[in-house]
Amino acid sequence: MSRFFISVLFALSACVSRPTMAQAQAGHPVLQEVLKHYSADADSLARAAAEFLFDNMDDHGYVTFDLADSSGNVIPFDVLSFPTYEALEDTFRVLERRFGTLDFKKRTMVDDDSVITADFVIDHIDHALMAWMTRPWAKNFDFAQFCEYILPYRGSNEPLEKWRGYFATRYDSAFAVMKNPADPIEAAAVINREMMSWFHFDPRFYYHPTDQGLTDMLSTTLGRCEDMTNLTIFAMRANGLAVTSDFTPYWANSGNNHAWNAIVTTEGKVVPFMGAEANPGEYRLANKLAKVYRKTFSTQRQCLAFQFPEGTDLPKYLSSKNIVDVTRDYADVRDVSLNLTAPDSARVAYLCVFNSGEWKAICWSTMIGSSVTFKDVGVGIAYVPAVFASGEIVPAGPAFVLNADGSRSNLIAEKSTSIDLEVASTTKKTLEISTDGVAKTYLTPGAKYTLQVWRDGWETVATADADEKPLHFSNVPANGLYWLTEEDSDREERIFTSDGKTQIWW
Repeated sequence: MSRFFISVLFALSACVSRPTMAQAQAGHPVLQEVLKHYSADADSLARAAAEFLFDNMDDHGYVTFDLADSSGNVIPFDVLSFPTYEALEDTFRVLERRFGTLDFKKRTMVDDDSVITADFVIDHIDHALMAWMTRPWAKNFDFAQFCEYILPYRGSNEPLEKWRGYFATRYDSAFAVMKNPADPIEAAAVINREMMSWFHFDPRFYYHPTDQGLTDMLSTTLGRCEDMTNLTIFAMRANGLAVTSDFTPYWANSGNNHAWNAIVTTEGKVVPFMGAEANPGEYRLANKLAKVYRKTFSTQRQCLAFQFPEGTDLPKYLSSKNIVDVTRDYADVRDVSLNLTAPDSARVAYLCVFNSGEWKAICWSTMIGSSVTFKDVGVGIAYVPAVFASGEIVPAGPAFVLNADGSRSNLIAEKSTSIDLEVASTTKKTLEISTDGVAKTYLTPGAKYTLQVWRDGWETVATADADEKPLHFSNVPANGLYWLTEEDSDREERIFTSDGKTQIWW
């Protein structure tokens, strides 16, 4: 690394505040070795970069998972041993019939500060600073932006590897013929098109929750969204592009969740895309967003995890110390103020969306008495407010739909008023009329269906066997939130309301 370049860059960035050492592992032997390496006056930025990394290294590490039964017994499971995703799911169902409910549980976490070496840190800092200084689209980022979006050496919980050197010059010939050599969006597309040629999404990796490192991904050339976003971070940050991994813990109108990439410009514009799949400006998110978070390397003291003692059981995805809310960059949002029915001991409330058969916490806020306000919440979505107790979501108010103008439509099933429901599907479909004038159904003939209504829990209204016609239910409580499920299904059916004629999906 040329100390001349660092000296010049430091002069340009002298007005930028250096990271605080208040939380730094100041006595960490590796940090001391790194600081000794960067001991010259001209190495000021490199020292500050090292301090930033060690300031924020807590809770970063390589996490591995095992498939286990409820007693913690490990069940061997190799996703690449199955020829297709369908074959994998069939075997998984067989295993669950044999061993009971299976889940992926953390096996180990290797903390970065226990294994990181000075050579590793110096390699990353040298390459990151050089990319920042020499790539024309990067030079206008200030030091704080550099630290958050270009400097970090990991994407999520993958194994530590030196990936910057692999990607540092890989795209130079393609960059040389760019239409606009300073355009970060065009540069990102150059890299992304190359990755599309060799790395691809594979749903089998939903059952491989241990994040792959670069060596793994070069070998498999396959992965899930997390792997795709990490690979993209490696390739693009190695070239001075400010690329993030943004995610929604749960889709608001579908099952599952999603992670994707976004590129941040020096003007603060956020352009989403999908690494190894779709370029910036060409990518559209498939479902509704109630909340979007951005993974950060820096510790975020306002996070939920800092509101409770270490080790407290918290809702999945919201317990991270390294996320920030960026929903406003993606969706039309409103604030929601509620009065809840909750235990006096409840300090924090949650807002939940319905996802894969359960209400799942999507955001949190501190309660003041029985009142709570949730900030920047996506509109056009059905929610349930809740508290979290003994590892479970406990409803603390009626379900409601947040309308576009910020008003709420409470969904309280009436006991004194009933309606008739005609149901042709369990998920949102484009309904068609057959040639004999009968509405086409998307139900399984001969299957048993259960209609439920929400009243702080799902209550069965009726059951029926499907034939070729829509199911008809009489004396259904009005103004309710309903859920029709097929017997022995995977519970991916969607909730709905009714305007008296049609199903309205949420």
